[in-house]
Amino acid sequence: MSTGKVITGLVAGLAAGAVLGILFAPDKGTETRGKISKKGTDLKDSFKSKFNSLVDDVADEYENLKGKAAGLVEEGKDTAGELAAKGKEKMDSWKTEARQSLS
Repeated sequence: MSTGKVITGLVAGLAAGAVLGILFAPDKGTETRGKISKKGTDLKDSFKSKFNSLVDDVADEYENLKGKAAGLVEEGKDTAGELAAKGKEKMDSWKTEARQSLS
């Protein structure tokens, strides 16, 4: 038997035991149903809270990456401008050298 099947069986057994424990507890049916309902509400609220936290974290990371990307674009524009200026200087220098050599 694989480890995954053993773990799945163990978790299923624990869940079944917990449900049976609640259902066969000496409480009245209405109290048991109330406990089950409260637990379901607690789980829903917990999931909702964790999901909202995840959404907030993803949104924050998106904004962070967007800012970094904008910075990289600006840096790229600056670098391209510097390279163009150096290229123009070099071309002007070559033109001057060419004119002098033809004279």
